[in-house]
Amino acid sequence: MIISVLNQKGGVGKTTLAIHISHALVLKGYSVLLVDADPQGSARDWAAARANQPPFPVVGLDRPTIHRDLPALVKDFDHVVIDGPPRVSDLARSAIIAADLVVIPIQPSPYDIWAADQIIKLIQEASVFKENIKSVFVINRKIVNTAIGRDVVEALEQYPIPVLKASISQRVAFAESAASGSTVLETEKLGAAAKEVMALVDELMSLGV
Repeated sequence: MIISVLNQKGGVGKTTLAIHISHALVLKGYSVLLVDADPQGSARDWAAARANQPPFPVVGLDRPTIHRDLPALVKDFDHVVIDGPPRVSDLARSAIIAADLVVIPIQPSPYDIWAADQIIKLIQEASVFKENIKSVFVINRKIVNTAIGRDVVEALEQYPIPVLKASISQRVAFAESAASGSTVLETEKLGAAAKEVMALVDELMSLGV
């Protein structure tokens, strides 16, 4: 399966999500390739910050031909995760067309909900070229012990895309792990953040894409 993590709005935790989905899949026994399609190269920076080899290979492919270039790269992997670019562009369209599943991280804020309209239009445009693209929202950076996450789910019901039951909370563990090129699945294996990531990936795998 090819999963594109995409949102044209910056600062939604897209790269963190893509890295953690990739690592969770590896821990489930799959071979995984992470494609950094963001010209800022954050996923590549994360891999370079590690003291040892990352648990999965990370390659840069930040050009608008991902959907054509990817087949040659993916044949040796069970799953591919694409960390998409932060703007509406030909590169983003290519990352959508390449995907079986588009995961759209949404922060619990009105600005993110309003901005979601752009990525949905982009997915609808791309579906002309690839009809069976599935897409889902995931609430990311949810504030623990508040009702804001629930309010966001209700607000997103205006869009024709489902919201995953699993969500990722705003936790210091994610920032701390990123600084050393790690994931919370390494630094706090039994912590709340790791459990949320594994629950998210379980739900993604259950979609039957």
